[in-house]
Amino acid sequence: MFKVVAYTDGACSGNPGVGGYAGIIQVGGKEIIVADCSVKTTTNNKMELTAVLAVIRELNKIGLKECKVQMCIDSQYIKDCASHREKAWYEAHANKDIWFEIISTAKAGKHKISFKKVKAHSGDPMNERVDKLAKEQCIRAKHLLIEK
Repeated sequence: MFKVVAYTDGACSGNPGVGGYAGIIQVGGKEIIVADCSVKTTTNNKMELTAVLAVIRELNKIGLKECKVQMCIDSQYIKDCASHREKAWYEAHANKDIWFEIISTAKAGKHKISFKKVKAHSGDPMNERVDKLAKEQCIRAKHLLIEK
């Protein structure tokens, strides 16, 4: 079983507004960055969740299966959501579509996901990097929207 550490973050310009997300995956001494933006109206919470989903998708895409993934997040929202395991809670949740996709994508890769809350803007170098990348994607979304 591969041990993976991933840092994720989401950002939004306005809430709702355009958004961006990023993830930094550390596995086997290598680093993989996933990042993108949304020019559609979105929320910070959706971008936070999308970052987690993007990391899991990337692991599956590059053929890593059965990983033990520690997601380092600065989002209390994700931490609170991850602590709920009841299907009824997920079904009533505002972002249930993304949560169900996170769950099904992790199951498809046979990954074991755990969440570690890190304090935002506290000097954690990896958290600061992923925050910067997510904000850069948010700026990219603004530029793409203007260019359309």
